[in-house]
Amino acid sequence: MNKEKLQKLATGVGSLPHTNSKDALELIIKAFPSFLFWPQLGNLIPEEDMMVQFNEKIPGVIFDEADNRWYIDQEDENFFEQLEEFFMDYEEIVSEKNWDLLDKYAISDKYCSSFDEFLNILKKNQPVAIKGQIVGPFTYATSLVDREKKCAFYDDTLREVAVKGLTLKALWQLKHFKEVSPNSIPVIFMDEPSISQYGTSAFLTVSKEDILSCIDEIANIIKENDALVGVHCCGKTDWSLITSSQVDILNFDAYAFSESLSLYSKEIEEFLKKGGMIAWGVVPTLDIDALEKTDVNELKDILTKALNYLCDKGIDKELLLKSSIITPSCGAGGLSVELAEKALTLTSELSKLLKAGDL
Repeated sequence: MNKEKLQKLATGVGSLPHTNSKDALELIIKAFPSFLFWPQLGNLIPEEDMMVQFNEKIPGVIFDEADNRWYIDQEDENFFEQLEEFFMDYEEIVSEKNWDLLDKYAISDKYCSSFDEFLNILKKNQPVAIKGQIVGPFTYATSLVDREKKCAFYDDTLREVAVKGLTLKALWQLKHFKEVSPNSIPVIFMDEPSISQYGTSAFLTVSKEDILSCIDEIANIIKENDALVGVHCCGKTDWSLITSSQVDILNFDAYAFSESLSLYSKEIEEFLKKGGMIAWGVVPTLDIDALEKTDVNELKDILTKALNYLCDKGIDKELLLKSSIITPSCGAGGLSVELAEKALTLTSELSKLLKAGDL
């Protein structure tokens, strides 16, 4: 996989506030023509929320209208029959490469309003790279609970279901990306906000190895199928969780946490030297006041400062620059449409400065 083609490109994180998929996609094409991503439009369809979007056809996962919540029901009389069928399908898809069976685990129109339109755009534009996304396995399995509100992550079988289910959602995206734009580089990001809570009282019994095993299981299968893998975390965390994994791209909130990243300079340098990349989330989508006031020159200074934190620890600047991608700090779904447009435009402009060597 030619990672060099991704150098200094810009792309988005996931969510946008639009209630019209056509407008959202037009913005993406304009801002990121070389690295297109499909948007999650939760204001248009609530089921596009990242914690809901990937629930279809996951054994036991149901919506309880009385409680107004999703949960996994192991007590359902059909659960073990569903489980057996699911594991058999998984083996046929992953081991025997029966990708036709992936459509059984598709993200339907009810859960994604823009995917078919996005595929048409890919077919027409043939970008350098394509970004898809799934919710990360740790975030998903610690949010999905059973009837007793116990996290799926703490049950070996349910954790395995969550990991394998998300793997199938990722492979389904890859199948369609490759069909319509075979020369583009496909990249699947795992959105993992919950790893920012690793080591806190909320997850004292969770080990680093527990999290890594889930991330790596998905990452390895995606990479075996000729795609790259990123992890996005918009909080502060133990960044070695990502650098020591099989992931290719670390995507973080560089507007707020670049100094935190520099505390792991040794791990970052090793990650970069083995071909890893950093997606700098420099545009502050999580801070509305900051986004309203900022411009590309201020963001250029913030990125320069972020790079210097690592250069001051001995990391070669050229290595950093050639391993860089630019993104917003997080999804823009909580912004107004106007501010989301500003965020994506600034991301694009900063990428152009980076490519021009003006940094």
